[in-house]
Amino acid sequence: MPVEEPSPPDSRSAAEFIALVALTTSLVAMSIDSMLPALGDIAAELGAGDPNDRQLVITTFFAGLTAGLAFWGPVSDSTGRKRALFASIGLFIAGGLVCATATHFMTMLIGRGIQGVGAAGPRIVAVAMVRDLHAGRRMARVMSFVTSAFIVVPVLAPSIGQAVLLIAHWRAIFFGLVAVAIIDLLWLGLRQPETLPRARRVRFSARTIARAAGEAFSSRVTFGYTLANGFVFGAFMSYLGTSQQIFQEQYDLGRLFPVFFGLLAVAIGAASLVNARLVMRFGMRALSKWALRADCALSFGFLVIVWAIGGHPPLAAFMVYMSLCFFCNGLLFGNYNARAMEPMGHIAGVAAAVIGSVSTTISLAAAIPIGLAYDGTVIPLVAGFALLGLAALLATEWAERGQVGQVG
Repeated sequence: MPVEEPSPPDSRSAAEFIALVALTTSLVAMSIDSMLPALGDIAAELGAGDPNDRQLVITTFFAGLTAGLAFWGPVSDSTGRKRALFASIGLFIAGGLVCATATHFMTMLIGRGIQGVGAAGPRIVAVAMVRDLHAGRRMARVMSFVTSAFIVVPVLAPSIGQAVLLIAHWRAIFFGLVAVAIIDLLWLGLRQPETLPRARRVRFSARTIARAAGEAFSSRVTFGYTLANGFVFGAFMSYLGTSQQIFQEQYDLGRLFPVFFGLLAVAIGAASLVNARLVMRFGMRALSKWALRADCALSFGFLVIVWAIGGHPPLAAFMVYMSLCFFCNGLLFGNYNARAMEPMGHIAGVAAAVIGSVSTTISLAAAIPIGLAYDGTVIPLVAGFALLGLAALLATEWAERGQVGQVG
């Protein structure tokens, strides 16, 4: 596909741009949420050992994602955003085909790793595209609309996965992901102008990457909010890894699992819409500060309750707690990414790679032990939310030290 030269931001529909970015970034969510109902079937058919090994289908994808995040950002800074997206989505399609045809659990994990490396391109380069065109509160507003648009994925994807299982084999889920990726590739190639002009591209070299990464790490705001984003997303990732076991096995919901999973996803979408309306008025820092404090208070309070009752609260109580936490998280995700990227507009691709790879590494390091600690109760999950929320609070307080009086 030909790669166009940059066009002015107003040469295309803003709504179409948001929709395309939403679809592109949602390849990650689709690759996780659509197969959650099938994890038990996949593990059983492909010969997984321990019951908790099914979580590796999720965490291996994130491991590949982490490895790819450090690569695609610098590539996009050198070649342009579209060429990097063409290559990464192509790799995502290849990994999906490996998963769809796997006959052993290890082959499945290899395919998931490849798929994750490919998904890192859409995840990171799409954010760099937004940063090419917007900054500060405007970027936070656009990212909130993007989050709101693709929140339909975690709402609908588990139900779609469950529906596929009723009429077809779980392999059809992976073939479906390949089809969506092809559609995204065609839309990107035919409709989206390049957002990074040739004059702003930098040569791909280890020295250039190291210098830009060093600049990102040396920024107190960028590094602090990167840490905080990793802690918050680590809690969310631990939920993704254990949600199928909690809902389908602990609460015995069976095929109703996608319904309850989708209800919690709605909370994040609602928060993103609220954030898009309020961030221009109150700023990223004020909204995220109070959301994180509320998240910590909720989690530590609920942890005391679930510990006292043996780790199995009524389903209604668990849903209320998780909905409130996810609403708070929805106010954090877009703002934390925008705040971390704010000082890095001149090296958006590398900065997005550094922020994404570091935050995802932290998320993996936090989520894997929480998931493996699952013991048939929600205590490990709630404790993880509480402790990681506290860690994020400390990171943001450190990042904002000395920033008093700045608008953001």
